[in-house]
Amino acid sequence: MTQVKNEAVTDVATFSSQKALPKTKAILNQVVADLYTAHIALHQVHWYMRGAGFMVWHPKMDEYMETLDETLDEVSERLITLGGKPYSTLTEFIQHSNIEEKEGTFSKSVEESLTRVIEIFRYLTGLYQKALDVTDEEGDDVTNDIFVGAKADLEKTIWMLTAEIGQAPGL
Repeated sequence: MTQVKNEAVTDVATFSSQKALPKTKAILNQVVADLYTAHIALHQVHWYMRGAGFMVWHPKMDEYMETLDETLDEVSERLITLGGKPYSTLTEFIQHSNIEEKEGTFSKSVEESLTRVIEIFRYLTGLYQKALDVTDEEGDDVTNDIFVGAKADLEKTIWMLTAEIGQAPGL
C-alpha cells in the first residue's frame, strides 16, 4: 500500500476545502457564455461570407467553430468537476456573454468578416488571460493549464488571420 505524507494529505484537503474556488467558477462560466456566443458569431460569418477567398475561409470557419466547441466542452466539464453549474440555455448565454450580437449581412467583404473573427478572438484571449490570473490567485493549476493552451492556440490564429488581411497580430 502506498503511504502518503501527512503534509501532502493536508495540502490536498486544504486545497479542496479552503475555498470553493468562487472566482474560478465564475470565470469558467463567463468563458462558457462567451464561447457559445462566439460559436454563433462565427457560424454567422460562415453563412454570410461572400467574396474573394470564400472557398478558403468558409470551411476554415468550421475548423474555428470546432476548436471553440472543444474548449467549451473542456471548460464546462472542468466547471462541473469543481462543483459548478455551467450555463446551458440560450437565455443564460445571452444574459452573460460580453460578445456583442450583430445582424448578419451579405454586404461585408471577406476582410470585414475576418476582422469580426479577429475581434472576437482578441476578446477571448483577454478573457483567457483574466482566467489565468484568477486561477493563479486561487491556486487551481489544472484550470490554469486549460487556459494556457487555449490562449496560445488563439494567439497563433490571430497572428494568421491578421497576416491574411495585412496587419500585425497586435497581441
